[in-house]
Amino acid sequence: MEIPATGRFEVRITAADVGKRVSVRRLSVPGGTGEKFTDTVGVLTSWDDGVLLITRKDGERVRIAENDLVAGKVVPAAPARRRGPAATYEELARVTARAWQPVESERLGGWELRAAVQEVPPEGRPWGVAAGRRAGFTRRANSVLPLGDPGLPLDAALAAVRRWYGERGLPAYIQTATGAEGTQEVLAAELERRGWVREVTAELWIGALAPVADRAEGSGVVLSRTADEAWRARYRRKGLSEVAVKVLEAGPSVWFATVPGAAAGDPPAAIGRCVVDGRWATFGAVEVDPRQRRRRLATTVMAALARRALDEGASAACLQVETDNTGARALYAGLGFAPHHAYHHHRAPEPTAGGTAGSAGS
Repeated sequence: MEIPATGRFEVRITAADVGKRVSVRRLSVPGGTGEKFTDTVGVLTSWDDGVLLITRKDGERVRIAENDLVAGKVVPAAPARRRGPAATYEELARVTARAWQPVESERLGGWELRAAVQEVPPEGRPWGVAAGRRAGFTRRANSVLPLGDPGLPLDAALAAVRRWYGERGLPAYIQTATGAEGTQEVLAAELERRGWVREVTAELWIGALAPVADRAEGSGVVLSRTADEAWRARYRRKGLSEVAVKVLEAGPSVWFATVPGAAAGDPPAAIGRCVVDGRWATFGAVEVDPRQRRRRLATTVMAALARRALDEGASAACLQVETDNTGARALYAGLGFAPHHAYHHHRAPEPTAGGTAGSAGS
């Protein structure tokens, strides 16, 4: 924080700076003895009723009373990352959206409403029974991707979103992202203000593709264009519906990797999925038999997929990882990946009387 020649701090931000990246200093113990300060850097997402809301890079929101401010200024965007390929948020959002394609979609201005609806029967009932409820396969394929202006005032756009998903028996979800230039800190704050609940937070990591391919250790990985029965036997979501398989197999150039089990008929020891899209290879569904962990099988699967992606002209890689998955984060960091931005799924408040409810996977 800059200190003027007078030795006094200055608050150089106002409510007109909402949406900009700021650095603020506040009293950490208001009214206490001595001067104890706390610094916060992030996007100023709102300034209402004497309270500032600042969203940090990881999506954490910090509320600061205006009266506690001792200094504040607008700061430049975070410097470009030196590790991994250069990439914008919008480019990555579109690439990952194509890697998890919906079965149906509709435009609302710059927003894309996405759905992949499947019937889920009550316990004990077979698939296809009329009494079954509806759900969406993966939140990414069953949520709004808001890249741009919806062409309506926000409340009207949210009402249209809720109607669209309600007609399909699904809850309304909106994806938002934080932590990179062009992400949606302000929209996330506005959703939260209206009672939308942030249910899921994960991160999008990026890295160079060649170093992953260089980790190949021998053969044994079977590559396929389809999610066959063997691959599905290891996938964490068992009993996949036709819609789920359609989502998994959709994309610009989709590859499935399988490391066969120890004996004939055993589920695979490890699996993975990769979607090649221009310069990008999007990895997902990397899963290993718990009994065969620490054998570098996840690395072997990713290396085989990376080599295939290189053959198709890709040079960069991305993947999604949960913030609390320490094992996966250590693996990906070791392969040269680093976080680019955080993303979140906000769920609409509970419907009013006459509304519909449903569920969606992560």
